[in-house]
Amino acid sequence: MPLRQKKDFMAKAITAPEQERSAAKPVDNQVTSLIARSTQFLKDVRSEMRKVVTPAWAEVQSTTIVVLVTVFAFAAFFYVVDSVLDRALRVLLHWLGGL
Repeated sequence: MPLRQKKDFMAKAITAPEQERSAAKPVDNQVTSLIARSTQFLKDVRSEMRKVVTPAWAEVQSTTIVVLVTVFAFAAFFYVVDSVLDRALRVLLHWLGGL
């Protein structure tokens, strides 16, 4: 496609028809729509917050214990893996004549 034709094509694709530009919403409708959408959003937030349930103390304790046990189990696992890899690397470097 020659350059001139390509420019004409792009200009037609980018330019909006005159009817679409004149059919733009007035600013008052946009403000009213924003207020209506904001009001509906806040109503939805309030509705969802009513569904929130605070857990019982026993549930909080049990989940806390599970989290702590899991954290310590992973810490021990990664300590063992790190120690094994450290030892293997030291043996490899010693074998290659380093350290």
